[in-house]
Amino acid sequence: MKNRKLYKILKNKFDYVDGDLIYKDGRRTGKAAGTISTSHGYRNLSVDGKVYLVHRMIYLYCHGYLPPVIDHIDTDKLNNRIENLRPATQEQNAYNAKLSKANSSGIKGVSWHKATQKWQVVLKVKKKHIWLGCYADIKDAEAAVKEHREQLHGEFTNHGDKAA
Repeated sequence: MKNRKLYKILKNKFDYVDGDLIYKDGRRTGKAAGTISTSHGYRNLSVDGKVYLVHRMIYLYCHGYLPPVIDHIDTDKLNNRIENLRPATQEQNAYNAKLSKANSSGIKGVSWHKATQKWQVVLKVKKKHIWLGCYADIKDAEAAVKEHREQLHGEFTNHGDKAA
């Protein structure tokens, strides 16, 4: 196991309780480990002088291994309950992203196409853009993108309407 030493340290220093690693002993006994980073919004934790993301340490603590990417199912960076964490590829993690703040239509994958004066639908899968057409009615565009997203993204489907 690549992370055997780190796993043993976690098991010795912490208990897992409902989404938190809790210190077992010392002056911080009973307190949740980690602080929220202002740069990325995830909770960080220092273990033996190295900084880790708490959700990754919780996954290691509970499962005994670390996948390359861990996805927060509900997209909440601070919801580190083990049932909210799942291994993913970078692409699957991107499928589960929230609606971008730059999105002007309010619907993931839908944008206004000036040349046709219609709503354009585009999905990204395996680093390729899949063009699904243009629609006069935004509701038709939304239905098309949701149907195709569910087929292509599977369990990682996020239409952008999950809790932010």
